[in-house]
Amino acid sequence: MAHDTAVHDEVHGHDHSHGNETNKELWGGGKEPFKASYGKLMMWYFLLSDAFTFAGFLIAYGALRFSSPSWPVPDYVFSTAPFGIHNAPLIFVTFMSFLLIISSVTMVRAVQEGARENQRGVVFWMLLTIVGGAGFLGCQAWEWNNLIGKECMTVTRNPFGTHITNGTYLNVDGTPSSDADDKFKAGGGFLIHRAHLGDHGGGHGHGDDGHGHELTAEEKFLEAAHASLSTQNLDMDNLPETGMDFPGFHLNNEGFIQRKFIGDNGVAEAQAFGPKSFGALFFFITGFHGFHVLSGVVFLIIIMLNAAGGIYVARKNGYEMVEKIGLYWHFVDLVWVFVFLVFYLL
Repeated sequence: MAHDTAVHDEVHGHDHSHGNETNKELWGGGKEPFKASYGKLMMWYFLLSDAFTFAGFLIAYGALRFSSPSWPVPDYVFSTAPFGIHNAPLIFVTFMSFLLIISSVTMVRAVQEGARENQRGVVFWMLLTIVGGAGFLGCQAWEWNNLIGKECMTVTRNPFGTHITNGTYLNVDGTPSSDADDKFKAGGGFLIHRAHLGDHGGGHGHGDDGHGHELTAEEKFLEAAHASLSTQNLDMDNLPETGMDFPGFHLNNEGFIQRKFIGDNGVAEAQAFGPKSFGALFFFITGFHGFHVLSGVVFLIIIMLNAAGGIYVARKNGYEMVEKIGLYWHFVDLVWVFVFLVFYLL
């Protein structure tokens, strides 16, 4: 039978050895898509799924933003910076963004040096990338601390709002203010202030802040309001559930001064708190992005230490691990562009 089979194959020109070689050539293993390794391909899959996650959050923010008439004005919310800088809209967040963008440039240089198998260059540029990422996190920590500690914004409370009508603020005694700065138009932003009686009490008496700088109309009102409250012998920790009403402002049960104004309808009313969802979305989305930056900094440190220790030298693959973390870092930078757009510009 074996002889007959061999003869049959010879007659009909069957060559099993050649067929086996052909099969090995066709089925010897999958080819790398787009000449990308398995590791880089998986990184792209992860970044794609993460992009959908961020897109969902930002779309939700946009839907709530444009459905609310009293959404906070970014120029008013983000107008402070370290070292006592005030009324400088977006200056600080611009500096934050600059740090992150520059760190993306240094990451590109690290990948380039890796392709050249330059160990020292990889370590140097990755170190600069880490410094940029850590600087961004430090700036974000300051911004959060300022909004929570100084502006009293939380995930459930938003003291920032937007005027939805034209109007004029009232003085502490309930009369309309004659100060031009106390007249506002719809679309302008405002902040509801917290009453800290221990830090005030009668003002400075010279129309300035104690350092020779003239007080704004808003600051003059707050000085007068605190002076009025200091005569009431109030227990700020045990205010009535409904708060307390005064001619020119309302003191709610949490100790916030809600200034009164007369709108187009001629009725005096107190400033209302802004939408709660603003604080919740801001802290959640920027925190989620900050977690990505923090994770990236940790991975960058680990990979930089591995590169400095010579782990990637023997692989001779152009420091592919550096390239993979570079993809992640560029993604984090790109996401920040959209976060910056929706929170700080719209």
